[in-house]
Amino acid sequence: MSRKEIKKKAKHYLKEHYWLFVAACLLAAWVGSDFSNALSPMKLYSTSNITTSNAATYSTSMLGEGQTANASDAIYEAIHSNAEEGKRISDSITADTIKRSEASNHPGLGRSRGVFAGLLNGIQSGEIVVSLISALDSIDGSSSITMSILVLISLAWNIGIWVFFINVFQVVIRRIFLEARTYKKVSIQRFLFLLRIKKWAKASFTMLLTYLFQLLWTLTIVGGLIKHYSYRMVSYIVSENPDIPATEAITLSRKMMNGHKWECFLFDCSFFGWQLLSILSFGLVGIFYANPYYAAALSEYYARLRQEALEKQLAGTQYLNDTYLYQKADEEKRFMAYLDIEDLKTLPVVEIDTIQGFRGFLAKTFGLILFPWQEERAYEESRARQIKIAAMRDAMEGDSYPTRLFPISEKVKRKRMENIGYMRLYSIWSILLLFFSFSFFGWLWEVSLHLISDGTFINRGVLHGPWLPIYGCGGVLILLVLNKFRDHPLLEFTSTVVLCGVVEYFTSYYLEMTHDGKKWWDYTGYFLNLHGRICAEGLLVFGLGGLAIVYVIAPLLDNHFRRLKMEMRMPLCIGLLILFITDSIYSSKNPNEGEGITSYVSTLSITHLYRS
Repeated sequence: MSRKEIKKKAKHYLKEHYWLFVAACLLAAWVGSDFSNALSPMKLYSTSNITTSNAATYSTSMLGEGQTANASDAIYEAIHSNAEEGKRISDSITADTIKRSEASNHPGLGRSRGVFAGLLNGIQSGEIVVSLISALDSIDGSSSITMSILVLISLAWNIGIWVFFINVFQVVIRRIFLEARTYKKVSIQRFLFLLRIKKWAKASFTMLLTYLFQLLWTLTIVGGLIKHYSYRMVSYIVSENPDIPATEAITLSRKMMNGHKWECFLFDCSFFGWQLLSILSFGLVGIFYANPYYAAALSEYYARLRQEALEKQLAGTQYLNDTYLYQKADEEKRFMAYLDIEDLKTLPVVEIDTIQGFRGFLAKTFGLILFPWQEERAYEESRARQIKIAAMRDAMEGDSYPTRLFPISEKVKRKRMENIGYMRLYSIWSILLLFFSFSFFGWLWEVSLHLISDGTFINRGVLHGPWLPIYGCGGVLILLVLNKFRDHPLLEFTSTVVLCGVVEYFTSYYLEMTHDGKKWWDYTGYFLNLHGRICAEGLLVFGLGGLAIVYVIAPLLDNHFRRLKMEMRMPLCIGLLILFITDSIYSSKNPNEGEGITSYVSTLSITHLYRS
């Protein structure tokens, strides 16, 4: 196939869906499913650059005097029941890397702290693998049964996140790019298409089996590379038909790639120049052009490979049955599928102006209601209906993918997912429950990270209860303050980054000016930091997290909260508030502190810097 023609098509799709493609690739990089190197421009300081004359030297069972250790040496020691030596080696490599970073003339490219820096250092030094091995060893040898259980639960939690989210997210991204090939509009809620058809678990199993097969092949000399290209199209096949049996998807990918592996390898090599430019630009070229361009080109490559497979009538191509993913249905078929749109149009439209007084002010400005009054619910239902009508109209006119013509019917199975209306009004009770939910999940996240990285339980934050209020406050502020931007995802993302950045920067500045230069947080050492008050990774997390909260997480949680009767919601909120206020008052005089809380700096989390 002509690479020139494929790339020409990819550039065309990229031009039409630029910000969607950039956001999708950036989200994939943040999640860790694809393009993870886009968030690690600090790879300029890789271990290959540390083998100079002034680099640290180590003495292990594998190394001679004066030789330089690397990640494999640390992992070797850990595997051979010498976890302490492995940890010492990885720590030494990390320390040397940080020293070199701090001695450079680029303070904004810090390597000493932060998620990005921590992950990169952990990979380079082997620290992540060593810590996991140590955590597993602690389960067998720990005298504390409770600690062993906590480590095991944390390990299972992180493995579950990888299996059911990170690994399967490839399928979601592939679907977005394939729909964008044919249609000029792709709704942000198409990221939930696997949930709408209840095939998330099956897609996860297929991707897990693919990973395990490829992992086994890497044990051979050249099998890993060959099978990498043999299984290259599995994620695309699953994105088209998530209901395909796992072994059939793997077999079909292998047959489709037969005779095309070398071609695909050369196709990848043709993007080497863009990868080089990405490195030289500290990852910016990759984020804003090279990665979405490559993803669009690979989607076009798959589409042509699929067409060839259908023409050859390869075994298994009967599973490639999503015809309207690649070509638009005829007008009559689209019209008949969405015939009920005319009935919806006849229903009365309720404007928010019908809500008067203070209630109207809260609803219009913050999307907040005190109680679910009739006017508020009527407006909310009308607004959700208008969004649905707009989506149906786009599908009927051929501007977006017709979900009702998907081979796997969504109509019956998506009843629960149908009401993920992001243009909703949140009651004060839902906001309170969302605050505590975000705070608890934030606490659980940080505790889990420390259990895995350190093998110890650390109650994060200044409070004693299982909550980190910074997560709850951040989520609630995004929902309320940026309420008017929900119609525009790009504007929502941008405003979230700006809001969080401005608040964090000037809060830090104010505290320094009014407290004799004292700092409650300092991002010096983080990649792309500004005066140590804000950093790129923090703002990126805020932006992406804000989108997830507004369009998915908050609506889903609110659906569950609404099913609770008011007689349960109100006492639950009051009870949680009493516990929270009591904890806050007690912690103001007896703060949660000690080893790992106030005297520990984690390289795997940025939010621990917020102590309230």
